[in-house]
Amino acid sequence: MLRSKGMLRMVATAIAATAMIAMPGLILAQNSGTVLTAVEVQKLLPPSVFYKGQSATTQLRNSGGVKFADGYFVLTSLVDTSGYSTGVAAKYQAYFIVEVPITVGDQKLPAGVYGIGFVADDKLVVTDVGAHDVLTVGSTTDAGLKRPKPLQILSDPGGGFRLYAGRKYVVFSR
Repeated sequence: MLRSKGMLRMVATAIAATAMIAMPGLILAQNSGTVLTAVEVQKLLPPSVFYKGQSATTQLRNSGGVKFADGYFVLTSLVDTSGYSTGVAAKYQAYFIVEVPITVGDQKLPAGVYGIGFVADDKLVVTDVGAHDVLTVGSTTDAGLKRPKPLQILSDPGGGFRLYAGRKYVVFSR
């Protein structure tokens, strides 16, 4: 019995060691990424995008993104919402492209293309390209942010990334 417990422990240790050796890139890829500059994002995003039956011009100078270690992206850019109704424009301030599932706040967001907007009562609303609500999460105000921009993505000290609109932000991660 002792011999089989010892053998079982050795096998379990070998499996765990093999998994750690074989998968560090996967673990790293899911949890790390590089914040892209607006210039880097401009090379990836088109000058206009489709949302709720119309084409909207992207404000590429007000864009941001993350490239994860495994090559997947999260990209966003403010859009010109002239021509949209006031109700749609309030929830559609930026285009949001997510190549892999992420967590926004405490909610899961599948890969896809979305409209996003920071709205009243400290909320971020995510809508699909038909302007249907997908999720709503609370946002936080960062009074200590030295140079707020209309839209940007920065690393979050607790892990993940912060999507900012001015001083308001939400945290997202893989």
